[in-house]
Amino acid sequence: MDELNRKIITLLRGNGRRSVSDLAIETETSRATVRARLERMEQDGTILGYTVMLRADAVEDVVRGVMMIEIEGHVTDRVIRTLGGFSEISQIHTTNGRWDLLVELSASSLTDFDAVLRKIRLVPGITNSETNLLLSTPRSTRAKL
Repeated sequence: MDELNRKIITLLRGNGRRSVSDLAIETETSRATVRARLERMEQDGTILGYTVMLRADAVEDVVRGVMMIEIEGHVTDRVIRTLGGFSEISQIHTTNGRWDLLVELSASSLTDFDAVLRKIRLVPGITNSETNLLLSTPRSTRAKL
């Protein structure tokens, strides 16, 4: 990734709704150049999408946690695809050590949280898991976990 792409991404991280014209002014390039760079980064998968960041207190999901997951065999990609369909899951991380995946999830109540844990544990290929509730977030670089 070259310096211009890095600058465009940095500007979009600050405000994903910035116009192509604004990005062109900030990067001192033409709108056509910025548009072409964005299209290329979207097509090659560098930019996966755009999102909205919410204040943590604006979200109704009051129960948050992390789940460490052990996967049997070589089905990690299939498990990740399946977990990607759970609306309660905000992040999926691959990791090393005892656990294969670390998943961040949330729900509006402990009952709902328990229900999603049960559904996750039924995913074929998941052999073991451990879940910890997140009690507070003293520091985060993200608006919502």
